[in-house]
Amino acid sequence: MEDAAHAPERDDWPLVARVQRGDGTAYDILVRRYMRRAFSIAYRLLENRADAEDLVQEAFVAALEAIDGFEPRRPFGPWLFRIVVNRGLNARKARSIRRTETIPGDAVSANPSPHREAEREELRTALRRALNGLDEPRAAIVRLHELEGFSSPEIAAMLDLADGTVRWHLHRARAELREVLGAFRPGIGDEVEEGLS
Repeated sequence: MEDAAHAPERDDWPLVARVQRGDGTAYDILVRRYMRRAFSIAYRLLENRADAEDLVQEAFVAALEAIDGFEPRRPFGPWLFRIVVNRGLNARKARSIRRTETIPGDAVSANPSPHREAEREELRTALRRALNGLDEPRAAIVRLHELEGFSSPEIAAMLDLADGTVRWHLHRARAELREVLGAFRPGIGDEVEEGLS
């Protein structure tokens, strides 16, 4: 399966043009190319597999419905991701998200001590709560930058914000997270970036 990171954006141009002429096979290629990254973004925003799957399906349908107005020389990925992010933020605002799954955590080693694993789980829980306590779009910016690896210009394009505004929100969000998590456990404020990854 292709991933957006491995597909040059210029390869999207002929596919988009073909989709605009009614070629469903070309759209299938775009879906396969961007599905994994779109799902990852949706899952980070919604924290639930079923909701993320629904969001990605809706975003691809919305993109197909709007494809005739899309300029083929523009990169398709950022345009699609913007649809995913906007719809994800709307879903979060509506609070109609099922909260039946937790975000899985990675173990530090194959055999972590129960005490260390409990500490890490407490940190993950506190971090999730702190992220959920941030105002939008600040929480989305942190998730997209720290968890998905998007640059501030990419996030700016997705959220229709200035790059400097994204960087300011990211700076303020990190400060807020350090403050909240620093109260959780002495010294934890320095671990915010590590805990986000």
